[in-house]
Amino acid sequence: MIRKLIESLLEAAAYPEPTTRVSLIETHVSYIFLTDLYVYKVKKPVDFGFLDFTSCERRRFYCGEELRLNRRLCPGIYLGVVELRETPQGASFAPVAGAVIDWAVKMKRLPEERMLDHLLQKGAIGPEQMGEIAGVVAQFHGRAARGPQIDACGSVKAIRANWEENFRQAAPFQGETVSGADLALLRDWVERFLAGKRELLQARVEGGFIRECDGDLHLGNICLAERVYIFDCIEFNERFRYIDTAADIAFLLMDLEYAGRLDLCRPFLESYQNATGDRGLAALLGFYQANRAFVRGKVTSFRLREPELAPEQREEAAAAAARYFRLARGYALRDKLSPSLIVTCGLMGSGKSALARELGFQLGLVPERSDLVRKRLAGDGNRGADAADYDGGIYAADYNQATYDALLQAAQRALAGGQSFLVDATFRRASDRAAFRELAARMRAGYFLIETRCPEALIRERLERRRLDPDEVSDGRWELFPRQRSEFEEPAPGESIVVDSSQPLDDAVDRALAGMGLLP
Repeated sequence: MIRKLIESLLEAAAYPEPTTRVSLIETHVSYIFLTDLYVYKVKKPVDFGFLDFTSCERRRFYCGEELRLNRRLCPGIYLGVVELRETPQGASFAPVAGAVIDWAVKMKRLPEERMLDHLLQKGAIGPEQMGEIAGVVAQFHGRAARGPQIDACGSVKAIRANWEENFRQAAPFQGETVSGADLALLRDWVERFLAGKRELLQARVEGGFIRECDGDLHLGNICLAERVYIFDCIEFNERFRYIDTAADIAFLLMDLEYAGRLDLCRPFLESYQNATGDRGLAALLGFYQANRAFVRGKVTSFRLREPELAPEQREEAAAAAARYFRLARGYALRDKLSPSLIVTCGLMGSGKSALARELGFQLGLVPERSDLVRKRLAGDGNRGADAADYDGGIYAADYNQATYDALLQAAQRALAGGQSFLVDATFRRASDRAAFRELAARMRAGYFLIETRCPEALIRERLERRRLDPDEVSDGRWELFPRQRSEFEEPAPGESIVVDSSQPLDDAVDRALAGMGLLP
């Protein structure tokens, strides 16, 4: 029945206005049909506990709520609630005779190429655009409704209840998209956070920061057209909308991190805080970002129970859900990490960069990569290397020294500012490692040396594959490997956290985190 309905709504004749094509976007709660100029959103007859669309009347009511609430940030875009009728040819939104079988929200279609997630992929978003979005959100929060019923949703009791619901609903996916150990770690962290921040959370209520917010402020729901449009807010559950303004912006900040754009978080946050004067939110952001990542992991996992999901879609959803859960865990681990200097060490092709990227993803750090620093210093672009210039050109001794000096200076600036710093480099010389270890001691910061090892056959495979990647900045090649191996000064026993990078990346990262004392 549902498949037949979908097929009929993919026909242009099912719509009141001419269209050359119809496409479908499916989420865990909606079927979204896109014509040339309009969008028709049909709610699925599902019940997830926090959301109940199982009756036609409920779906009609929440269509009306979606219209009312989204007009706050999308004036002129949400057009109305329309009838879906049954005809001999199938379901139709066209004005035809037939019984009303459902309801939908009708919107003007916003330009897909101007969606924030698409613009990010094209590298077309910078601090200026993030500041513009922050200004719109700040104004929205300033005029958003508040009151006793809304304030109640900011209490420790309410926040704990929301987390407990999340843990219950994620439990069926234990061992599939989230581990039992990570669930236990997060549960313990949440309880300790709520106990330790009780007074701050109450102060947020008393300060008027619990408002009727958007509730679903992420990259896919923002469009930069002739103005900033923020659409598709939470309409189905008041307690997901009656939240701390910090929790509202935490979704966008988490989503930027998930997309690998940690660099855009600061300009957004600074612009938002300058506009609102809200400096107290900083102590709560990590907690709310963890919640947002966990919820995305949970709802993405829900898709795995949809019988019509194709195998490749199932695999993609499982990987995305697992990554959201890992990010949620990362926010909890950051609370345990005092300002530290973290450096990698290992031969070319041994997996340092992959490990550093994933470690940085979970700990909220952007790895400083020696390959990029070297080429910035040289102004030499992405120039290849061969065996003849292993120790010449930009790989001569003076360039090596300049590269490690620049990394050391960047590390010192970060530590002086109370920030951790992650270096992705070979560190083949013991003297370079000693300089960084001494810097950490001088700055009274933690110091972790993570050494990657794997079989040489795998190193050769990686280096040969790297040769074919036009975006790879490293000049490491298999023909250079024997020379580097002969010169590599191995760390002394106990000096480093040794990671077997032939294992799955998640396992390698867990080994590094355990060595750092962040995981059991």
